[in-house]
Amino acid sequence: MNAGRVREEKERIRRMIWDRMVELRVWLPPPPHGRIPNFKGAVDAARRLTSLPEWRSAKIVKVNPDSPQRWVRLAALKEGKTLLMPTPRLRNGFLLLDPASIPSGMYREASTIKGAFKVGEPMPRARDLLERIDRIDFIVEGSVAVNRWGERLGKGEGYGELEYAILLELGLIDPDIKIATSVHDIQVLDQRLPQDPYDVPIDIIATPNRLVVVKERPSRPPGILWNLLPEEKIREIPLLKELKESRISRS
Repeated sequence: MNAGRVREEKERIRRMIWDRMVELRVWLPPPPHGRIPNFKGAVDAARRLTSLPEWRSAKIVKVNPDSPQRWVRLAALKEGKTLLMPTPRLRNGFLLLDPASIPSGMYREASTIKGAFKVGEPMPRARDLLERIDRIDFIVEGSVAVNRWGERLGKGEGYGELEYAILLELGLIDPDIKIATSVHDIQVLDQRLPQDPYDVPIDIIATPNRLVVVKERPSRPPGILWNLLPEEKIREIPLLKELKESRISRS
């Protein structure tokens, strides 16, 4: 399947999931189309995810900023884990939330995007991340669709994949770090999903009703695939621009 067909098929599957969530009335505000969809039972899915031994042992976790994973972010703060949250579209890099420096009465607010910007420590540059983080132990991603092989579709903009690639390039994650997602049961498909070379497969799926542990996960990309990145996106994301310039200066 060529790149154009892959893109079309991915979008067809996303629309199918969003439409089905509306039809079955399992979504929660904001409306699901074009987003990592919020869903009924997101609290239960988060509870299952945060019961995992890999989560329990993690000290530093990276969690996406979307609505359904708010409960995962809240759990991280309540459990004393350092939380790394990407800013929308990575325009401002990441935010670091250290629960030790946030009043416990503000944890619920801090678990929202708006609240995280209030209390989080900005990490716009590679140096900021390298100075404050030794190693990230666990990653949580939002998803539109997933399957039992660990293949995942986000909302189509590629930021989750870029976050993984950036952190891998900086040596802050292991290539086989455990990556989980929380979704509604209807987002788990019993079919293969079209994938691009930069897509990052996951290890664990948490739904309101079950945990799915991926048995035969495909391999992950080795880092940033610069040849597939549009120059416009590099210009829009300061961290990417910084890493590319650093790469050029070393060559």
